[in-house]
Amino acid sequence: MLDIFKVFSNDTKTSKSVAKERLQLVLVHDRVDCSPTLLDMIKTDILKVIANYAEIEEEGLEIKMSKSRSEEDGVPVSALIANIPLKNVRDRN
Repeated sequence: MLDIFKVFSNDTKTSKSVAKERLQLVLVHDRVDCSPTLLDMIKTDILKVIANYAEIEEEGLEIKMSKSRSEEDGVPVSALIANIPLKNVRDRN
């Protein structure tokens, strides 16, 4: 489940911070009704597409699911939140 994070994470994390991150991911998965496998597939696809256009800065990479409320009617909706730092954008002319 967290294999994608291992590639882009800092090896200096404490066991406490790793456990906290895992618990947060489990809680988010429960709230947004999204399986960990589906979320990993979404993350992989997003990173592949962005890599076609820009070089990704691995430090600071964060992709997660969250619950929020719709601005129009206040209905709970799932949201994909991505923070993907870019080193440089490729010229695709």
